[in-house]
Amino acid sequence: MRFLAFLIRRLIGIAAVMIGVSVITFAISHVIPADPAVAALGDHATDEQIAAFRAEYKLDRPLPGDLGRSIRTRRSVADDLADSFPATFELSFTALLVSIVVGIPAGIWSAISRGRLPDVVVRVLALAGGSIPVFWLGLIVIGLGYYQLGWFPGGGRIDAFVAPPPLRTGLYVVDSLVAGDVEALRSSLIHLVLPALTLGYFSTAVITRMTRSSMLEVLGQDYMRTAEAKGLRERTVVLRHGLRNALIPTVTIIGLTFGSLLSGAVLTETIFSWPGLGRYATASAVSLDFPAVLGVTLLAAVVYPVANLVVDVAYYWLDPRIQRG
Repeated sequence: MRFLAFLIRRLIGIAAVMIGVSVITFAISHVIPADPAVAALGDHATDEQIAAFRAEYKLDRPLPGDLGRSIRTRRSVADDLADSFPATFELSFTALLVSIVVGIPAGIWSAISRGRLPDVVVRVLALAGGSIPVFWLGLIVIGLGYYQLGWFPGGGRIDAFVAPPPLRTGLYVVDSLVAGDVEALRSSLIHLVLPALTLGYFSTAVITRMTRSSMLEVLGQDYMRTAEAKGLRERTVVLRHGLRNALIPTVTIIGLTFGSLLSGAVLTETIFSWPGLGRYATASAVSLDFPAVLGVTLLAAVVYPVANLVVDVAYYWLDPRIQRG
């Protein structure tokens, strides 16, 4: 019951954020001087044509209602988001997975090797990851992995001569596994490598630094010294007694990182021709496609509270003090 009440409070907060963001975004998009109807029809459009265009795309409607149709694609915004979001989710989830698998062990290794060569190497790589611009790294990765070595494709989600798997979730890797399509699975996985490494490098650096910092703090605690005094192996002390407490701040960074990856993959998707939410948002903003911009903003507004909800649930199970509270 306590966990259910905890979960309900968080869901109410997500609903409040959704309402607030939708109102603010709608108001801002209709206050700016640019007119999407004029932008789509041209300066020589008549008043009747502009009025008909606004009525067709529901630009003259009040806030309540559906997301309407995209001015640019002439499709439902909900359908466009349903097509674009799975691609961004697949890329972002893969990048986050790479960040976790590499960042947490690297942070632990750096902490237990403090002041020695492994610590220096990890810190330098983490500093570089937080400093290198994504667009520059993406171009370097393409130049090396695609043009020079020819090991990986240069862009897209799947090879042009390979049929996409039957659509179930929109995630090509998952749909390929479900369909048993080995060729589509191979192609979709190899297309993920370069963009996932590019997008995940920055978050790997952030997770590494946070894990190292929190692990160093934990290693100095009395209960850690007591465990060492009892003769336990260093690996047992670090992984069993220290890692759980050190992961609490790291989990926060992971949740926030995932939200930022989902909503901020614009440059990576552009460089690698990845047909995701970032490219859709950029094209919609350039063409003054207000319904699409509003839809993308609302979706991004959902991502962060949901990521925070997952973090809160992880806190609940990692920290017994929250369960008692």
